[in-house]
Amino acid sequence: MIHGHRTHTLWIAFLLHRISGVALALFLPAHFWVLSYALNAPQKLDGFLHWAETPIVKFAEFGLVFLLSVHMLGGLRLMALEFLPWTSGQKTAAASAVAASTFLAGIFLLRAI
Repeated sequence: MIHGHRTHTLWIAFLLHRISGVALALFLPAHFWVLSYALNAPQKLDGFLHWAETPIVKFAEFGLVFLLSVHMLGGLRLMALEFLPWTSGQKTAAASAVAASTFLAGIFLLRAI
């Protein structure tokens, strides 16, 4: 059973921020592993970069940029919540963070294709 506070817009914004942080933390080891190819196995890095040009990887990059931007903008919203006086526009700030994240990730996807 979902309680009333868990359907609140700001709770959903908190959940999106938390999930994006966990997903980014899971991505980092793979990122560093691929970066290690540049030092230890340049031929493997070349093969990986060739594979990274496929459309499915470009779409996955869109998801990664979306996670990065939603985490950053959600974190800025949380910092504003902590350090600035409470306003009634917090739901608007949360929705704006998601909209801006989608816009930024969409621009990245269009430039990548």
